[in-house]
Parts: sequence; structure tokens; C-alpha cells
Amino acid sequence: MLEISFVRNEAAQVVSRLKIKNFDASMLVEQIIAVDVRRRNIQKSLDETLAQSNQLAREIGTLYKQGKQSEADLLKTRTSELKNLSKSLQDDMDACSLEQEKLLVLLPNLPHEGVPAGKSSTDNEVMLSEGKIPQLSENALPHWELAKKYDLIDFECGSKISGAGFPVYKGKGARLQRALIAFFLDEAVAAGYTEYQPPLLVNEASAYATGQLPDKDGQMYHATVDNLYLIPTAEVPITNIFRDMILRSDELPAKCTAYSACFRREAGSYGKDVRGLNRLHQFDKVEIVQVVQPHNSYIVLEEMAMHVTGLIRKLELPFRMLKLCGGDMSFASALTYDMEVYSAAQERWLEVSSVSNFATFQSNRMKLRVRTPDGKLTLAHTLNGSALALPRIVAALLENHQEKDGIRIPKALQPYTGFDFIG
Repeated sequence: MLEISFVRNEAAQVVSRLKIKNFDASMLVEQIIAVDVRRRNIQKSLDETLAQSNQLAREIGTLYKQGKQSEADLLKTRTSELKNLSKSLQDDMDACSLEQEKLLVLLPNLPHEGVPAGKSSTDNEVMLSEGKIPQLSENALPHWELAKKYDLIDFECGSKISGAGFPVYKGKGARLQRALIAFFLDEAVAAGYTEYQPPLLVNEASAYATGQLPDKDGQMYHATVDNLYLIPTAEVPITNIFRDMILRSDELPAKCTAYSACFRREAGSYGKDVRGLNRLHQFDKVEIVQVVQPHNSYIVLEEMAMHVTGLIRKLELPFRMLKLCGGDMSFASALTYDMEVYSAAQERWLEVSSVSNFATFQSNRMKLRVRTPDGKLTLAHTLNGSALALPRIVAALLENHQEKDGIRIPKALQPYTGFDFIG
């Protein structure tokens, strides 16, 4: 959520920069400022009323000390009136503040100055491309057929148990999943991240704090009886560890990693993009999260992106890194890099990670602040990234490393799988 002081003082800049995200904020900004003017006028009246009440209280105390009880009693009538007026003004203030917040949460985060203009993924900027795209034989198979041939994943069984998008991993397929999770976690811990094991359900306040609500309400699974949400990513519970906290500058950066199952309704998804592991309702992912001081958050973003590309490199997969254009960015992000691996059998790029800097957008919602050495309070910056999401990584591993008699396991994974070949 943008800070009201920034919207108030830089209204034209807010409207101009959000055009990069193809979002027309002009009317919304006008509404926010109008409510803010009303709120500030009420605040002024409330402050004046409270000041009068305090002054009268002092005068009444003086009159009682002087034995002038009748005069004091007359003033007490006025203080009662001021008390009622204060309550009414406070109620108006609360209503105004609530209205203002409801409007503010409708504003996306401002894109960083380096975000390219564009309307869709076709306008994203390729920052890095690495690795040789394998030339598969004519009888090469896509991952869903390889999974069936080598008895690694049972899509039909998952459909019977839960529905489409909930695969059942078995045998070496299950071991491959476990190996990737352990590998990704070990790499994160070696890079200085502290491992967590968070809850898989969060309350409404947590989903709101990281920007899933109200923006992605329809994409989350909602346990309505208890008003809890199944997490779409471990980012949500991990970042909320720091909600309503004031951190010392020497406590930053806070580097966290977690494995979790992730749940997404993926409403509206259809076609070739949902074949096999391409798009699931439940999947496994290792997440990295950082809370940092504002002055170096974009340096940290680059470091996190390099950590992710390092993982893909060790998996011996061709990949590219994209800087997302304004039209392809998330609601809450200020700058995002996407990592894609090439699917040789499907002959297309598959997104396997997004690494984003949210600047103060999340920390403003969750009241996450840092106290500088000189005692000042400022909002922290939050960042997160997939390191990595498993389904499309598994798809690319199966397809790109397939050979005549089976599937080769990359060397970096072999200590984790306990086997070097699936055949």
C-alpha cells in the first residue's frame, strides 16, 4: 500500500508512473486526496476540541482550589458538551480513515524507474540468456508422457482423489521431488538464509499484509468456516513473521527461506498451458524472503536473482532472465525478474521463478519498520523469490535430460536422489 503522504504530495507522479502498469489512477487519486482533506479537517477540529477540554479541565481545577464551586460546575457543563463533540469527531475520523484505507489498497505499487513500458509478456526485456537448448530425437516425449512411461507421476489418480491439477508423485518421481526440495533448501541455507517451516493456512490479516487481499481474493482457496486462506506461496506466512515489528538496523538484512506446498485456484486457466505439470492447483516450492533497509534493496534484488539463476545453472537447464514490463507485473511489485527454463519437448519457455522487490508496499500494510542508528523510524523494504518452484523444473528436467533409454539426473542432484538415472 502506498503511503498517504506520498500520494498527497506526489499525486501527479503517482498517476504518471502507474500508467507504466497500464493503470489509470487519476480518479482514484482524486478520491483519496478528497477523503484525506476531509480527514485532516476533522483531525484539526478534534485537536482543537481536545485542547479546549484540557484547558477547561485546568481552569476547573483552579476554581475548585479557590473555592469557586458554582463557577466550576458551570464550566463542567461545557466540558461535557466538548466530550460528546470529541466522541462524534473521533467516530468521523475513524470512518474517514477506514474509507481512505479502502481506497489506498486499490492503488498498485509504483513501478521502479527501470521498468520497461509494455502491455503483456511479449514486451518483457530479456536480461540474460544462457545454456544450450538440447536437440531431442524425433521420438522425444513431453514430460507427462515420460512420467507415465517411467511411472513417476499419476495424473489420473490425483484427479480421482482431488481433481485436475493435483498430481500424485510416486517412486523415483516422489524421490525427485524430495531431492529438489532438500537441494534448494541447502543452497539457500548456504547462502545465509535461515530456514523456517511455516503454517500452510493464514488469517485474513496476513493475506492482506502481503497484498494477496483484496487483489487476488478469487485465486486463493478460502476455508470459510474458520476464515483462513491456504497459502499461494510461503512468502505470505514468512513475511508476516515481521508484521507489526520495529527492527533495529543491525538486525537487517533478515534472510528467510522455507519449503511449503502452495495452493492456487488458477481460475480461468485452460489449453496447452495446463497440460501435465505446467499449471497446478497444488505444488511444492522453496521461497526466499528478505527484509532490508531501503537504501540497498535493489542491490539485494540483483543478488537474489543471481542466487536463483545459480540453482538453474546447477540443474544443467537452459534458461533466461526477464525484466517484466509494466503490463506484466504483479499488483504489489516495484520491479520483478522472471526466470524461465526451456522445455525442449514442448518447444517453449516455462516460468519457474519470479524475484520481486516490493519496496515499502508490503511493509506499509504490515507496519514493518526499522529504527535507524539515529533513532528515526522508516519503513523497511521487502523482497521475495521462488528458489525454486518444482513443477516446471521437473518438467524441464524430464524433457531436456531424456535419452534413448531413460532420463539422466544432473550431477548436483545425484547426492540427493541417490540415483543418477531413471530408466
